[in-house]
Amino acid sequence: MSFKGTKEYVATKELQIAVNAAVHLQRPLLVKGEPGTGKTLLAHEVAKALKKPILTWHVKSTTLAQQGLYEYDAVSRLRDSQLSTSEKDVDDIGQYIKKGKLWEAFEAEESVVLLIDEIDKADIEFPNDLLLELDKMEFYVYELQKTIKAKHRPIIIITSNNEKELPDAFLRRCLFHYIRFPDVDTMKDIVDVHFPKIERELVGNALGLFYKIREVRGMKKKPSTSELIDWLKLILMEKIEAGELEDFDLMAAMPPHAHALMKNESDLNLLEELRRMKRRY
Repeated sequence: MSFKGTKEYVATKELQIAVNAAVHLQRPLLVKGEPGTGKTLLAHEVAKALKKPILTWHVKSTTLAQQGLYEYDAVSRLRDSQLSTSEKDVDDIGQYIKKGKLWEAFEAEESVVLLIDEIDKADIEFPNDLLLELDKMEFYVYELQKTIKAKHRPIIIITSNNEKELPDAFLRRCLFHYIRFPDVDTMKDIVDVHFPKIERELVGNALGLFYKIREVRGMKKKPSTSELIDWLKLILMEKIEAGELEDFDLMAAMPPHAHALMKNESDLNLLEELRRMKRRY
């Protein structure tokens, strides 16, 4: 079974090829792209399309690679050993070990999709600390003195917002795909998924304005697909007509519901400055 996208997720031909290559070669797929291009959602849609369970490991700035394997709660064991009222057998170390997402994926009775989300948020050494485990599909638990090996090799999808460079040794072990921002035709397909009955003229005029905003120089955060979807919901709610968005002049007025497209005050101020400059000259 191969991945071709789903009814809820429009996947380009290049993305389909990348996912299927990763599945066939049994290599992690590193997916990059600007925020809002569907990197995280991709893993969920791959799991849905291939009818596989999904495990998600959300990486934070404080996340350690070891947490993906397991965590040993030595403090709780020491406390229980000192309390006569404790019902736990402190000699059973397994009671004090919390399995991580990699361990869960390795011991699953079928191949699962494992999403390692936003790996670039963690420390620079985080990817290097997972090299052996992702390569050999096994790791050693010192407290239990045993090796955990994958029963079935998981399909691993790793996302990055490119906040920091990833180590070369890690990159060599991954297949790579950059999700480019959708062109107009692809974006129309995405809109159709969310709004199957939306008026064609309204979509065309809205997208024309949307891409015009993205082309404004100096923007700190260009509006993404997720912002577009929210914006269209508000446009439909307010019953804004297609003609109100046709050939919209950013130099003359602020777009309707601009707050749904802009995520910081500097970009809103930038559009306001453009209008002030036009009035000045």
